[in-house]
Amino acid sequence: MKILLLEHPRDIKPCQCNDIANTPLSSCLLTGYAAGMLQSEGHEVEIAEGYLDGLTCQEILQRVDSMRPDILGVHIIYQWKADLELFGLLETVRNQGLSGHITAYGYYPTFAFDEILHGCRAVDTVIAGEPETAFAHLARAISRREGCGHIPGIAQRSPSGEIRFLPRKPVEDLNLLPFPVRTGAMFRIPEVNLLGSRGCYGGCTFCYVSPFYGPGAAWRGRSPENIAAEVDKIIYDRGAKNFYFTDPNFFGPGRMGQERALSIASLLKPRNISFGIEARVNDIHDETIGALVEAGLRHMLIGLESGRDQSLKRLNKMTTVAQNERAVKILRRQGIEPNIGFIMFEPDSTPEDIRTNLEFLQRNELLNNLPVTANVLYHHQIILKGSTAYQNLHMEGRLKTPYPGAYEGTAAFSDPGVAALARVMRGITNHLFIRMNGIWGGKEAEPQGAAQKYSRINSLLVKWFLDILKTLESGEQLTPAETDEFVEKSKEKINLILG
Repeated sequence: MKILLLEHPRDIKPCQCNDIANTPLSSCLLTGYAAGMLQSEGHEVEIAEGYLDGLTCQEILQRVDSMRPDILGVHIIYQWKADLELFGLLETVRNQGLSGHITAYGYYPTFAFDEILHGCRAVDTVIAGEPETAFAHLARAISRREGCGHIPGIAQRSPSGEIRFLPRKPVEDLNLLPFPVRTGAMFRIPEVNLLGSRGCYGGCTFCYVSPFYGPGAAWRGRSPENIAAEVDKIIYDRGAKNFYFTDPNFFGPGRMGQERALSIASLLKPRNISFGIEARVNDIHDETIGALVEAGLRHMLIGLESGRDQSLKRLNKMTTVAQNERAVKILRRQGIEPNIGFIMFEPDSTPEDIRTNLEFLQRNELLNNLPVTANVLYHHQIILKGSTAYQNLHMEGRLKTPYPGAYEGTAAFSDPGVAALARVMRGITNHLFIRMNGIWGGKEAEPQGAAQKYSRINSLLVKWFLDILKTLESGEQLTPAETDEFVEKSKEKINLILG
């Protein structure tokens, strides 16, 4: 069968600068893994990189028309809006008879298959959770002209219009999966993305990684040998030397996870590569990090999330402030300056929470780099469908969504002072993100005297944050007009410095 997999075009909304909040970084390989599995089943598979190649809807239609695939699979990435343009494209494909079957997959479809199947009649099925096995079974059923209602992991409409879905168990042995297919566009990214494991053993309220794989899904890791074999293939085929593990949790749980990481390090070290990883703070240990650094570890993201134990408990992080500080110290001791995940503003944050967070960041010298400072001083809790936070706020009647079935919801801050501070910092930092987008994205040259300018703006961000916080702590309240005026004056100051 002929199968076309589409990474659809999407625009990043200026006020939503964190594209990874759309979907975990690990999802960048969903299409590649699906393609690898389908090719192993003997199907003719092509990938259309609508996003990375900047394809227009008309160009995608031409691609579909040229191939006339038996199945068009669409990896739907949520982009903070009802994607009427994408659904309109799929309706055109259906109306013109350009594909026999249209299916969707990804994080958004997994949690919103009801809304997609009811809202876009052009979509025949939705693959929920890991796509590889379900997609292969779907293709097999279609090739045999069989129904697919019996296939676990596939959601579809019944003749009466009801949505039918049978959950599928996650793949137990990831070593059995074919390596993902990578397009030329993916190799234009500075680092080659790898996925060494799936899932997470944590249960953070804001996270929707584990729910994607299904209730009770455990963390699963590929063997170090299997990972090394893929690295070798990429080096042989492309000569690539820079990699990034997109695992939400590179380390597995406990001692087993540490021993596995040490084995990975021992296999990667002779290959003379560099790589980055993401991990929980409780998995950061000197011996393991030291071995990984010797093997080429250069970048690391850790989810600190808060500098207050009460907040960490609210978020169900199952970590402590002491562990956060210990992890930062270990990484720096091993020569790694960590990139951090941090939630400054939760819906139920108090001024005391905010003050403690600020002091934690200052105490641990995490406000000395402009991109990091700008991120952590504004970052609010993103409430995504599939997460415990989304469900809880919905049951409490506090969740607000821009349209029915929206993937992201919001909740008003319970403290008006925190709301005012969040409004100010979001306005200022969004302006900065927009101004710096080309530079931080590597598309524009840095301004003359960049280091000095960035240092001045960095100091101002901390000062502005502290000034507003002190005002709130004194018992004063800021009106919306006052916060808007503060934001505008701050933006003018940033513009003056950057020139």
